[in-house]
Amino acid sequence: LGGDANIAIEYATKRYRSINVTLRKTFDMYCNLRPIKTLPGVKTRYPEGVDLVIFRENTEDLYSGAEHQVGTQGATGLKMITAEASKRIALAAFEYAVKHGRKKVTAVHKANIMKFTDGLFLKCAREVAQQFPSIVYDEVIIDNLCMQLVIRPQKFDVLLASNLYGDIISDLCAGLVGGLGVVPGANIGTSCAIFEAVHGTAPDIAGQNIANPAAMLLSGVMMLEYLGETTQVTRIRTALEKVLADGEVVTPDLGGQATTSEMTAAIVANLSQ
Repeated sequence: LGGDANIAIEYATKRYRSINVTLRKTFDMYCNLRPIKTLPGVKTRYPEGVDLVIFRENTEDLYSGAEHQVGTQGATGLKMITAEASKRIALAAFEYAVKHGRKKVTAVHKANIMKFTDGLFLKCAREVAQQFPSIVYDEVIIDNLCMQLVIRPQKFDVLLASNLYGDIISDLCAGLVGGLGVVPGANIGTSCAIFEAVHGTAPDIAGQNIANPAAMLLSGVMMLEYLGETTQVTRIRTALEKVLADGEVVTPDLGGQATTSEMTAAIVANLSQ
């Protein structure tokens, strides 16, 4: 690892924060919403398709940044779970399920080991679930969930998770539908929202003109939906899906040879039509 490891240590020591995490905490955007859906023309190992939604609590858990050095050979991190944060993300998941005709909400946990923190998360989820008798509620341990998602993701509908688990399963689920290049995301609070692709900044391919524009474009579509611009949502999504279905002008992650610019131009051409 050499130099890379030294850079990582220096980064951690100086306590630089992710700009995305900072924005989420500054504006209290507690709900990280990530829809996972098979798109036309994108080849996956699931011919019947995948269609699920992840609700990730966005402000606490191990991502709160409460870490401390213990002597010279140890470190510790604080896993913070509160009833307030757990209830409001659970409420967001159930309200979404009702509004969008979803049938089931599954809480993700490791309460068999972390009985206080994850136990509190489950307690809050159960209390909220009682307010929505039309929605089926169940629970699954995180490691078991990962196995089941790979074997048969169709059995899940809405996944409700704390911060760390939600982050991990978001990437796993992206792999079910073609990769991070096709999965959008939203950070939603009570007064504002920020929309970003699940892949984040992807600095390893910056400037190479090979990034799949679909995830960012779909994040923009989610923003338009949030703003009520339904006509534009339909136009943009239709244009993108036509390019994906044709499969002729797509980026390398989807098996094509097109650059980011070329795929974007193809989408714009379909949008004009």
